[in-house]
Amino acid sequence: MTNYKEILRLQNLGINNSQIAAALGCSRTTVITVQRRAVETGLTHQKASSMTNKDISKTLFPDGSGKSIFKMPDYNYIHREMGKRGMTLQLLWFEYCDACTEAGEIPYQLTQFKKYYREHLSQTKATMHITRRPGEIMEVDWAGQTASITDTDTGEAIPAFVFVASLPYSGYSYVEAFLLQNQESWITAHVNAYNYFGGVTRIIVPDNLKTGIEKVSKSETIINRSYQEMSQHYDTVVIPARVKTPRD
Repeated sequence: MTNYKEILRLQNLGINNSQIAAALGCSRTTVITVQRRAVETGLTHQKASSMTNKDISKTLFPDGSGKSIFKMPDYNYIHREMGKRGMTLQLLWFEYCDACTEAGEIPYQLTQFKKYYREHLSQTKATMHITRRPGEIMEVDWAGQTASITDTDTGEAIPAFVFVASLPYSGYSYVEAFLLQNQESWITAHVNAYNYFGGVTRIIVPDNLKTGIEKVSKSETIINRSYQEMSQHYDTVVIPARVKTPRD
């Protein structure tokens, strides 16, 4: 059982909450909860000194729970804030803790805060709106389905591989078909897209296709040599989408 009397005694001596928790083998959150309930119920150290722990417990927690009640964060708000550039869960946790302190409420620790946020995303199937800047990114890939052209002499349907480049801020796109899905076609398509858009983006984001990317792992990314030389020539950078993450 929590030693409520000792918590109030040590508080009266000016011992800080972390030291009280360490001395009594309880959590800092429990110490804060007991102190807050003591203020709300008007229970002072002097009054508690003549009471048993059981009586103090009934005074502080008349419903018999005696459990810390944590303030659940507003995860809809947190998810909206996470869409802002430079925002992190830790910054939002600091903001949440400050709000709890001002309101006299108990915040979750960072680990639980992040755990409940993941659960929120899983339950709501939430996706995040990503704020783009004009001209910053060009997303490129071969289209999933091939097109075809017809040989007018033989009537034969010849497969054509469709290259697609898109500017995510405006949705402006460039599309071109090639007879071969090879390195030369890949580089040519980029050059033609730049000419069409009238400029070069700071970043190219391809999928992990063989004509552009040789290897992507957590430890390294290896760009095809010709593709790397093209990006250096145009003073841009290739940053592939994450592996097996189609929403990228």
